[in-house]
Parts: sequence; structure tokens; C-alpha cells
Amino acid sequence: NIGPAKTKGHRFKSQPSPNHIQMSSHAEPEVLLEKVGRAGVITMNRPKVLNALNLTMIRQIYPQLKKWESDNETDIVIIKGAGDKAFCAGGDIRAVTEAGKVGDSLAQDFFREEYILNNAIGSYRKPYIALIDGITMGGGVGLSVHGRFRVATEKTLFAMPETAIGLFPDVGGGYFLPRLQGKLGLFLALTGFRLKGRDVQRAGVATHFVESKKIPDLQKELVDLKSPSAEDVSRVLDSYQSQSSLDAEKPFILKKHLSDIDRLFSASSVEGIVKNLKTDGSEFAKKQTETLSKMSPTSLKITLKQLQAGASLSLQDVLVMEYRLSQACMRGYDFYEGVRAVLVDKDQNPKWNPSTLEEVSDQMVEQCFSSLGEKDLTL
Repeated sequence: NIGPAKTKGHRFKSQPSPNHIQMSSHAEPEVLLEKVGRAGVITMNRPKVLNALNLTMIRQIYPQLKKWESDNETDIVIIKGAGDKAFCAGGDIRAVTEAGKVGDSLAQDFFREEYILNNAIGSYRKPYIALIDGITMGGGVGLSVHGRFRVATEKTLFAMPETAIGLFPDVGGGYFLPRLQGKLGLFLALTGFRLKGRDVQRAGVATHFVESKKIPDLQKELVDLKSPSAEDVSRVLDSYQSQSSLDAEKPFILKKHLSDIDRLFSASSVEGIVKNLKTDGSEFAKKQTETLSKMSPTSLKITLKQLQAGASLSLQDVLVMEYRLSQACMRGYDFYEGVRAVLVDKDQNPKWNPSTLEEVSDQMVEQCFSSLGEKDLTL
């Protein structure tokens, strides 16, 4: 759940004029929930902060999704982001950090309610279509990847960059990442590697690729469908995909590295992976070694175990596990230090504690996965 999220500051520095006051009383809603024909349309509406997801938005989206799911007048749900830069760049991590520092309940509530929403999307009974046109990271991935249809465009930028801020690829990352081809998901999880455009579909994160300029027409056609089945939606998406030839001739950026990724990332420990990379010595391997050396050692170890376990768990069980991990990170040190270094001071120089992989004991990792008793997430 990483994103350049900012908490709302004061709107006015100086004395506002009366017409300003008028405007501010109609502050833009942070999420738009509309019925368009027989489609429910959700628009994340904080373009200035790349549609970062906060608790207020989660609390509006979740009940509406549930209502539409059981409503005979609604056939499909479409989710998208406002503005032309982002679908949703992540969760409002700053607010969570502030809360965690002072023991405010937001540090529990945000993750709990976000994961409940992720699960609702994963088990949705009607076609759910995420138009991931723009930056889609962390919390934005949780709002899209568990849905039946995910439409990427040339503007899509996908990543799960949590190990860089002392967190782990949550929002069900432990479920969908190990289910990508070979060790690709583990590679994306540990390194935070960014996929762009068509590559988001080639990796298996998106189900379709449609050119950005065709998205308004696509949305209109979806909304106009008369009581569509998943197959009907599929047909429309396929037809738009077949009209989108942009970048089709470019090979998948990781294509030539896939067999290396499978080999190098198949060790059973993070130390083993690093050793493989160092022994390999190729340009690609060197680059990954350098990337991993900047990440939180604790995060890397938690993430490996999370994906190893998640490979054979249901989405529900993964989210229960991830909630335990989220609370372990709230109790720990690296998350606050990572957010400081990457999002607050932006010196990009976090001082992790423990600072080496060797110092992160198996017991420390195990502890992060232990039950929270009655505070466990229940789905």
C-alpha cells in the first residue's frame, strides 16, 4: 500500500473571499459512486494524490459494492480512477504511519477494512471490471487484481514496492503473486520491479490490454450491455483488445530473463537468492542484487515466507495472514523508517534495523505470523 499519499491540509492560508467559502462547502467527494444504466461505477476521485486510497473511501466503496451485488437493477461494476495519471497509486500510508506512532486505531482499522474490501472484490458474484489506466500500485492493486477483469493500457504502471518501505506486498499479494508464471511473482514482490503497459497483461496481472484512448468507448459499450454474463463482458473486452495493436511488436520486457528468474529466485531463503544472484554475476543479476540490498531485510524475509505460504492458501486465509503481518509491521521499526526515507524526508536512505539479512532470525520472522487472538481478521 504505497503511494505518495498526503493527508488533507488546511484549504486556506489567508482569509478566503466569500465565493471561495461557497466552493469549499462543495468539496469534491473522494470517491464517486454512480449508477450508469445497469452498471455500478466507482471512481477514485483524488487525482492530486494519484487517487491514493484512504479509510473514508474504503468505508464508502465497501457497502456500495455489497448493495450492488444483491441489487437486481445492477449487472456489472466498473472501477476506475479520476484524472489521467493514476488508477490508484496505493494506500494512504502517511496517515497510517502517523496513527501507528501514537497507537491510534487507524493503524488497525485501515488494514482490516481494506482487506475486507479486497476479499469482497475477490468473491464478487457479478462481473467486476477494473480499468487500470495509469499508476496502479499497492492498495490500487488490491482494488483491481482480485476482480474478474483487469484492463491495462499503455499508461499502466504496475508495482508492489512495499519492501522499500519496510512493509510487504499486502492486499492479497500473498495470493496472486505466487500464482503468476514461475518465480515471476516472487521476483516482483522482493524487488518492487515496475511493469508498464502491455507487460502488465503479459505478466498475468491484467486480463486485457486496450489503448487508453479507447477506454471511454469501451466503458460506454460495457454500460450499454443488456443483462450481461461474464462471457458477454469478455467478448467486449476481447474485441477492444483486438483493435489495440500499440506496442504489440515489443517483446515482454522480462521475456529473456524469465528462465533466470525461475532459477535464481528458487532458493528457499532470501540469503540463498542473494547468493544465487552474486554467483550468477550477469548484468541482470547484479542489478537485482543492488536492488535487494536497499530493501528492508526484515521485509524481504517476511515477504518470501508470505508468498511460500500463500501459494497453497485461499484468498481469505492469505488476508488473515497478511493482517497479522501488517500489525507486526506496525509494532516494528522498519515501516516507520521506510516511510520517513521514501515519502517524508525523501532522502532515500533508510537505516534498517536489523540492517542485515543474517541478523533477521527465523524466530523474528515466525513471530510476525503469529495469531492475534480475538484481534485476528475475520472474513
